Amino acid sequence: MSTSTNPQVETDLLKLENQLCFPLYAASRMLTKAYQPLLLALDLTYPQYLVFMLLWEHEQLTVKALGEKLLLDSGTLTPLLKRMEQKQWVSRRRDPEDERSVIIELTPAGRAMQAQARHIPEQLLEKLAMSPVEISALRTQLTHLLAQLT
Repeated sequence: MSTSTNPQVETDLLKLENQLCFPLYAASRMLTKAYQPLLLALDLTYPQYLVFMLLWEHEQLTVKALGEKLLLDSGTLTPLLKRMEQKQWVSRRRDPEDERSVIIELTPAGRAMQAQARHIPEQLLEKLAMSPVEISALRTQLTHLLAQLT
């Protein structure tokens, strides 16, 4: 049994302007780029900033928990955490209850970074020129999309 398809519909589905992935990809890149000058002042990369936000909230987490929350594998996360340790922002230690697990904990210098970074969300919101309601709705939609994909 042959199914007939409309070649125009198939062609339209392959147009970049009809894709969901491209505006998400481009927006992600541009949003990360908007963070760069704000983070550069603190000598931070965007992934380091994400790690800091989790640690400021939880004080300490395992590498596994950080990876799960940030959707990063340990091969990406470990070098990032080593650089943060070299800058004395975090400490890494084996979990005494499970030697396979590594605990990442803020140092006093890492805690102090929170005060230095407190202005970043407000400065970024100014760049976006979106209302709090629009931002909340977009975050809700993106969180739902992430949940569907993971």
